[in-house]
Amino acid sequence: MNKKLNALLVICFLLGVIPFAGIAQDHNEKLWYAAPAREWTEALPVGNGRLGGMVFGRVGEELIQLNESTLWSGGPVPEVINPDAVNHLPELRKVLLDGDFEKANALAKKIQGLFTESYMPLGDLLIKQQLSDTNTTAYYRDLDLKNAISTTRFTAGGVTYTRQVFSSAPDQVIVVRLSASKPGMLNLTVGAQSQLMPVIGTVGKNELVMKGYAPAHADPSYYNKNKNPIIWKDSTGEQCSGMRYEMIVKAVNTGGTVTADAGGMFIKNASEVVLYLSAATSFNGFDKCPDKDGKNEHQLAKGYLGKALKQSFASLLARHAADYQRFYKRVSFKIKDTTNANKNTSLPSDKRLEQYSGGAYDPGVEELYFNYGRYLLLSSSRPGGTPANLQGIWNKELRAPWSSNYTININTQMNYWPAEVTNLSETHLPLFDLMKDLAVTGKRTAKEFYGMNGWVAHHNTDIWATSNPVGNKGDGDPKWANWPQGGNWLCQHLWEHYSFTRDTPFLKNVAYPLMKGAAAFCLDWLVEKDGYLIMVPSTSPENDFKYGEGKTSGIGVATTMDMSIIWDLFTNLIEAGEVLGIDKDFRETLIAKKAKLYPLHIGAKGNLQEWDKDYEDVDPNHRHVSHLFGLHPGRQIAPVSTPGLAAAARKTLEIRGDEGTGWSKAWKINFWARLLDGNHAYSLVRQLLYYTGNSGTGFKRGGTYANFFDAHPPFQIDGNFGGTAGMAEMLLQSHLGELHLLPAIPDAWKEGSVSGLKARGNFEVAMNWKDHKLTTAAITSKVGGVCKVRTAAPVTIRSLNIKSKKDDHGYVLVFPAGKGQKYVVTAL
Repeated sequence: MNKKLNALLVICFLLGVIPFAGIAQDHNEKLWYAAPAREWTEALPVGNGRLGGMVFGRVGEELIQLNESTLWSGGPVPEVINPDAVNHLPELRKVLLDGDFEKANALAKKIQGLFTESYMPLGDLLIKQQLSDTNTTAYYRDLDLKNAISTTRFTAGGVTYTRQVFSSAPDQVIVVRLSASKPGMLNLTVGAQSQLMPVIGTVGKNELVMKGYAPAHADPSYYNKNKNPIIWKDSTGEQCSGMRYEMIVKAVNTGGTVTADAGGMFIKNASEVVLYLSAATSFNGFDKCPDKDGKNEHQLAKGYLGKALKQSFASLLARHAADYQRFYKRVSFKIKDTTNANKNTSLPSDKRLEQYSGGAYDPGVEELYFNYGRYLLLSSSRPGGTPANLQGIWNKELRAPWSSNYTININTQMNYWPAEVTNLSETHLPLFDLMKDLAVTGKRTAKEFYGMNGWVAHHNTDIWATSNPVGNKGDGDPKWANWPQGGNWLCQHLWEHYSFTRDTPFLKNVAYPLMKGAAAFCLDWLVEKDGYLIMVPSTSPENDFKYGEGKTSGIGVATTMDMSIIWDLFTNLIEAGEVLGIDKDFRETLIAKKAKLYPLHIGAKGNLQEWDKDYEDVDPNHRHVSHLFGLHPGRQIAPVSTPGLAAAARKTLEIRGDEGTGWSKAWKINFWARLLDGNHAYSLVRQLLYYTGNSGTGFKRGGTYANFFDAHPPFQIDGNFGGTAGMAEMLLQSHLGELHLLPAIPDAWKEGSVSGLKARGNFEVAMNWKDHKLTTAAITSKVGGVCKVRTAAPVTIRSLNIKSKKDDHGYVLVFPAGKGQKYVVTAL
């Protein structure tokens, strides 16, 4: 079949002109099911970075649960939150250095501010369909990852009905196309509902409007101390009174009629209907009240809709697909089915995942999960918008788990681990925009709470750039609430973006000022004791240690994670200053301070200590493994450069065990990949992809829901992103200044290929392997420079007549790479 004909067939399928059976499926780039979704974790997500929808694929009453990424409770954080907090820091430091952890815990609670606000659901689009025969056959629904479109198809009364849903980034609308194989057979009622004080009406005969407002405040789902956890309107005059929103749905029909009244839009005897859905909020930035200083949500929603209505469905779909594919198609990952006997690829995705969980050999499930992770990141984080939150952009709860906020003691960072390496660098940009806001509020927090310079952010933030220690001024557990390293960890993403792109203007104008502000806080925060600089107070997020006679604490001094993050920030900032040739005096200060940081220690069990002393853990199998930050995502520990510390990290993981929540398993994939143990990393891939059914069971089990969302449980999207990043880390590593090709290839991936992965230094890498060994690789230098390649076996670049040389950890190939040049690496 020639390329033009094949392309025509694909377009015809997307438009519903020909049935799905006419096109060969790529089972590893499509989620598909033989029944409608019963639960939210069976529905299929669409998104354009701002508008999200969960498509249930129901027959008689379709449900599309909707989100708009800027729709949050609350408003800007107050200028003054807890002015007394700063007075308690000196005593807190004294009692900690004296070892009085119990008193320290009580004092730390006095240095707390307000909880973050919550991400809100927009509402539901309901499509009731009248069928002449309620007995349906040939039911099918899918999410096509290559084209970012969800399709539902079924037959009733001799008529085949098709629904297609996509969320367009270029046109900023969600589009729903409904069609029938016979003319005049569509009879529908289109309605909407919301939990957010909705007012629903119609405009003319074919336009549905829903408007309302979000709460002025919503307590986190885990905090139930207040009688009224949701406050709809502020009566004190001290806060904003809730963000406004508006959603508009317009129906354009082919054949039949459309009428409307208070009950919705009624479509009779149509052959095709296209629903254009637009939505907007009054959000006008982190520092402006969305009620009195908000944007005009009506004008925004009408503007998006008006532009979209000027185009046909085919045109909208073509623009959407072209925009999406310019990102998605950059990377291809294939694992060859070496048995050639796998029958599971023809199963619906939930059944296929269930078989895989039972031990079936199906490497395509791993491909599918990897592709899905990239799809989800593209769908929930786009330039100019908000970052992906704890659930991406998909949430149905008024009080979502953990407020569906930005948890920056691991979860938000994990969301962006695949951004650079899987060639989606642009998706990283919304995170940096949030960091600019955090630096503003964080400067106030540094002064008010600690009397210090620079800026600081703690373990939670939101669209309002909350930076204070959360806890409602005393109700938070210090082991998570008082952790002041969220901003410092986020700064690593600034350096990583530069490392992968070599975008010097970004480094100079965005990254360096933010990193320097964070470092300024750290320089004030560090305390000298016994010749070392230490953190006081210091925690290892959400974990506790044992001390004394049956006592426990989550707050101490100089925890390994805290010291590792500061080491990472100082190291990156020193290198950034060298690249830019600026701030020599400040750089020398950082070099001197870095040399005095409290070092890493190996405990009596051969493990890396989590605390300043070799304390026992309250929970030896705790889901957080924070003290291995230096192994991943940091670069302080590696088998090649620090074998002793790497061995201690391995021992730590052995003691910790593989159990954990979904995101915890994902982090462990990355740890084991960095330890160059592909088989152990792969065992965690299989555990992460364990089918949990609809709801998941047990706090530590983790796994994957029917729609391939990660199960914490409940759903957290960071597990998806961490898993995707972990697979990439098994294939390519570059954190040590070299391109390590296939560093952790497992036995299960005997033969395969990958293309489009990115390495630091702005190299693009394609690889083929067979019998677990690299056969060929293509390295394209985007900006030029010296390229250092590490492999397990000897390789050569014949065009340069260079062969790799063996060192203690494999074979190394070094060559000057020209800008835009492609180099073919061949196994010897």
